[in-house]
Amino acid sequence: MRRVNLVIRTAAFGMAVLVAANAQAFSQIEPTEGRQSDSKEGILVVPLPPLPSADTDASAPPTAPVEGDSQDDTGPGRTDDGETPLPPAAEPARGIGDEAHPPSAAANTVLAVPLATEIAYGDEGLPAPVRDLRAILIAIAKAGEIEKLRPYIEPGDDGTVLSFGDVGGDPIAFLKQNSGDGEGLEILAILLELLQAGHVRVEPGADNEIYVWPYFTQVAIDSLSRPQRVELFELVTAGDYKAMKEFGAYNFYRVGISPDGRLSFFVAGD
Repeated sequence: MRRVNLVIRTAAFGMAVLVAANAQAFSQIEPTEGRQSDSKEGILVVPLPPLPSADTDASAPPTAPVEGDSQDDTGPGRTDDGETPLPPAAEPARGIGDEAHPPSAAANTVLAVPLATEIAYGDEGLPAPVRDLRAILIAIAKAGEIEKLRPYIEPGDDGTVLSFGDVGGDPIAFLKQNSGDGEGLEILAILLELLQAGHVRVEPGADNEIYVWPYFTQVAIDSLSRPQRVELFELVTAGDYKAMKEFGAYNFYRVGISPDGRLSFFVAGD
């Protein structure tokens, strides 16, 4: 029993000596850069952390370190600096009916709006002046005489449109230049095929009323039925059709004749 008391007293004495030694060493610490001028001797003054800036949410609680984290930790849910990235923004709630129309790349494609629904063929529904000019143009195309188109191509700003750009001087020379054969025969073949296709009456009763060939210019190009696609392939190739669907509208040649029998345009594009 005495031996146990002796051990306890010896340990207590040792602890007292150790505390006294640490206290003396602590009181001898020299002033450092972080000590304030009015600080008490032997007490280290640690500078306060900088105040949060205007861009920092001061009310946000500090992130507690997770055991095992370090600046070298990387992984799928961690940045190169060891920080855990913010979670992605929540997806906005869908409105009523949004489930039936999910967003897609096709939603940004503007398709041709049907401007006319009545499709006619041949002379059906054509006024006499339009019917007569159509017959003349078909005869010229079949004869292969492109020069005979000249009297029907009106000059000037309100004349016949052959291009959305500058035609230059002579309209017949322009047509020959844009013909694959260089003589205008290919252009005449296109003109013939257009006038034999179905047509539509656009803006009926208005000042700008016009009859247009082919009717594909006035319908959504990706909604054609199988027979209509056969008709389209008489004018263009399947590759052209694919490009038109990507473009969103028919963009090959078209012909327009006004109700009074004027050739308003014979042009490619949309």
